[in-house]
Amino acid sequence: MWNLQGTPEVNYTFHSWFGYQRETICAEYLSENGTNIGCTLPYIKGQRFEPFYTKLEDSSKTYEKKHDLKGKVKLNPPTNLTVKNGSDLNLWFYWNQTTSHTCVESQVQIRKNDNNWETLDVYSGQQHYVQNLPSSTARYELQVKIRLSSSCGQSDFWSDWSEPVVWGFNNTTVSNAKNGEMPVWTAVLYVVSAITLILLVVILLHNERIKIILIPPLPKPALNSPDVEDWFHFSKGLVKERFNTNFNERACTVREYQPVSRSDSNASDSSRLTTTTDQTDCSIPIAVNEPEDTSAPFYTTVIASEDEQQVSV
Repeated sequence: MWNLQGTPEVNYTFHSWFGYQRETICAEYLSENGTNIGCTLPYIKGQRFEPFYTKLEDSSKTYEKKHDLKGKVKLNPPTNLTVKNGSDLNLWFYWNQTTSHTCVESQVQIRKNDNNWETLDVYSGQQHYVQNLPSSTARYELQVKIRLSSSCGQSDFWSDWSEPVVWGFNNTTVSNAKNGEMPVWTAVLYVVSAITLILLVVILLHNERIKIILIPPLPKPALNSPDVEDWFHFSKGLVKERFNTNFNERACTVREYQPVSRSDSNASDSSRLTTTTDQTDCSIPIAVNEPEDTSAPFYTTVIASEDEQQVSV
């Protein structure tokens, strides 16, 4: 274009050529309001790797410039975006492009529900993107753009974004999703829920019977009787026996003694006489005759009292 600074005041002649070819006059001009403002040139595959020269001249001046076309290529955006549920439970996005896929790198932007876009790179040569384990209750929206990769002379310009493809729960058109309008039935549900909650609070405050049914009061624990007998599930007689405060028990005297042997002149044998005491009742002495154990030097027993010993021959 040679009208970037406005409509030229003089007439120019335009020439161009690739590499070492000879210069040629423009074959097809671009016109605006009846004035030629630019030139459209035919393109042969591979010529973008060659230097491109342009020359613009009038009767007094000449403007010549060398151009590197590798970084000036801008591809058309991808088309025919589709989305499918894969057998691996992943979400697969596919698209088509006019240029050979081996020289093209892709970039996708995806968003979940109405969240911010997330931009991700795709390996060169791939025409698909995988969303791993998508949520069944979420909505996904995806767009793609492409450019020539570094293996084929990387371009400085990405293509425009493709038309979006949408998948997910409550799937609506893209325009509705961008507007972010709340569905009518959702708003109605919110209003009905709020009214119901308010009515329930009013009923609980003004109707004591319903309040007791829905929210029964908790009983307060209290000791009605200070008598400790009421705390236990014993019979009255047993309780009176076990908790008699005037109960007394007679003490027993326990002492150690050595056995006393006593011989009778009319008898040929001798016996050792010992006494013992019933440990359950100290008031009843019981006499026990035991044979003398000559092997033991002595033995001891417990008696109730010295006065209560009984000796017999």
